Amino acid sequence: MQSSDRQAEASGRGPRVLVVGGGIAGLGAAQRLCCHPAFPHLRVLEATARAGGRIRSERSFGGVVEVGAHWIHGPSQGNPVFQLAAKYGLLGEKALSEENQLIETGGHVGLPSVSYASSGGSVSPELVAEMARLFYSLIDQTREFLHAAETPAPSVGEYLKKEIRQHMASWTEEEETKRLKLAILNNLFNVECCVSGTHSMDLVALAPFGEYTVLPGLDCTFPGGYQGLTDRIMASLPKDVMVFNKPVKTIHWDGCFEEASAPGETFPVLVECEDGGCFPAHHVVVTVPLGFLKERLDTFFEPPLPTEKAEAIRKIGFGTNNKIFLEFEESFWQPDCQHIQVVWRDTSALEDAAPKLQDAWFKKLVGFWVLPSFGASQVLCGFIAGLESEFMETLSDEDVLLSLTQVLRRVTGNPRLPAPRSVLRSRWHSAPYTRGSYSYVAVGSSGDDLDLLAQPLPADGRGAQLQVLFAGEATHRTFYSTTHGALLSGWREADRLIALWDSQAQRPEPGSELGSAPPVPGSRGGWPHPFL
Repeated sequence: MQSSDRQAEASGRGPRVLVVGGGIAGLGAAQRLCCHPAFPHLRVLEATARAGGRIRSERSFGGVVEVGAHWIHGPSQGNPVFQLAAKYGLLGEKALSEENQLIETGGHVGLPSVSYASSGGSVSPELVAEMARLFYSLIDQTREFLHAAETPAPSVGEYLKKEIRQHMASWTEEEETKRLKLAILNNLFNVECCVSGTHSMDLVALAPFGEYTVLPGLDCTFPGGYQGLTDRIMASLPKDVMVFNKPVKTIHWDGCFEEASAPGETFPVLVECEDGGCFPAHHVVVTVPLGFLKERLDTFFEPPLPTEKAEAIRKIGFGTNNKIFLEFEESFWQPDCQHIQVVWRDTSALEDAAPKLQDAWFKKLVGFWVLPSFGASQVLCGFIAGLESEFMETLSDEDVLLSLTQVLRRVTGNPRLPAPRSVLRSRWHSAPYTRGSYSYVAVGSSGDDLDLLAQPLPADGRGAQLQVLFAGEATHRTFYSTTHGALLSGWREADRLIALWDSQAQRPEPGSELGSAPPVPGSRGGWPHPFL
């Protein structure tokens, strides 16, 4: 008996598959499907003019900066993004070394090279290290409640604050030092908000927090830009697969749709685009960000999603983490400096101050990472998460530049510190097809919700199988929020389709199990006129 892929090639048949979203999940799914000859009719509909999604590298300041994904987290043998990057020759010698792959970081950010206080001048490195040891030991403890019958607090933030209060009882320093310790811990809370992509750790559920899996390896970057990876994946696809500037309005599923150019054929799914274009298909792989799904939940699917899946989308957390790049003519930091921490003395890890955003948004900024020198430019990259990050997006470049110039002059104690000569920043919350940065398991949700989001439709298995499939970082139970989780989810859904169509080869009439979705005549040249 012929295999299903040989049958598809021999007869020019095969299912029509649409991938919605050209991020790494969508590109990964498309690449995997294109390698299987049973899928000659594949298109990726990307809402914007570029592929890559939340991977976005830009040429600026005389070099390349990462507006989106920054590091490969856990660059080791178990990380498919690391493996692909190594295969494509996109990484430096240090990142590829066995030593680098074996380092265990626990997922924690390294100590800053220098810490500045809002009162001006540096903070004792020993005090910073002491608070970091305390904070990260407590973070490690939060991962131990995964299978507990009950937890001591509903959220990671509340647990951390409860434990910090207990530790404070043994602090013997004067009050000013105690307040400084709490301010340092507040900065570490803000760092963790950036890591988790949330406004507050009080929003992150404690019980499932340990399910997130940290891979070994010291986080590394792409010398030529992260987007080099998605560019290489895209380059491996047939040239007619990607369709840009094609935002999707509604996915009509569980139907029986026809197309004038294919008389007699019916399709269970119809993808309606914002420009009025409609594309019938047998299978649609949805890879759009969770933030977009949250915003368009009531209109993006027709009929609406099953109640349980819709509720999972509402419950899973999705926050904003932005970057602010500052370009300087000369560095004011030491040559070996890699990470500058900013500690606001009037903040405390135990107090939820709520000043007006316009007056204090910059206090959520955790500090700056020093980027490799771009020759004539020296660049700092600041990270900021949460509502303050979203407020920052509403400001002008001039306002952001002025505020951060004042911050740097204040913390360094140098009122004549030259202002940055330019600024560049991300605006992930404002991006209409993203609406934030990445997911987290929020209070009231669990890993089961991520699995529920990943389940294809129709859920009861009736009618045409695997009409709508779901991929993206928010659908990976243990690697959510990461590029490797997104890539693996795209591969997972591609493999699901491959398994379905390979199984047809074992049946007397290949394709008959798809009910109203029979194989479609055609050739590798592409779909009918809508794609031309």
